[in-house]
Amino acid sequence: MKNAILSAILNFFFMGLGYIYNGKRMILGVLLTVAATGLTYVENFHEFSGGKTLQETDSKAFMILFACVLIANTGLALDAHQEAKKINDK
Repeated sequence: MKNAILSAILNFFFMGLGYIYNGKRMILGVLLTVAATGLTYVENFHEFSGGKTLQETDSKAFMILFACVLIANTGLALDAHQEAKKINDK
């Protein structure tokens, strides 16, 4: 049995981990996890000119990136939740 709520939470907070937890679409889960790591790095840790982060350099670009990631994570969480329910129904 897979916990559908846990699967959704994992995918919401870190893309791909819900799929890895479910044991389905492992390659997709790993690729999304790698992509999430890159996005998190650029969003929060990469230093642009003058040693500033993206938020400090271009707050509008930061907010757009943040909103896009939030939308993607919501969709991925819903998908992982449905996937876990299907696994449990079999």
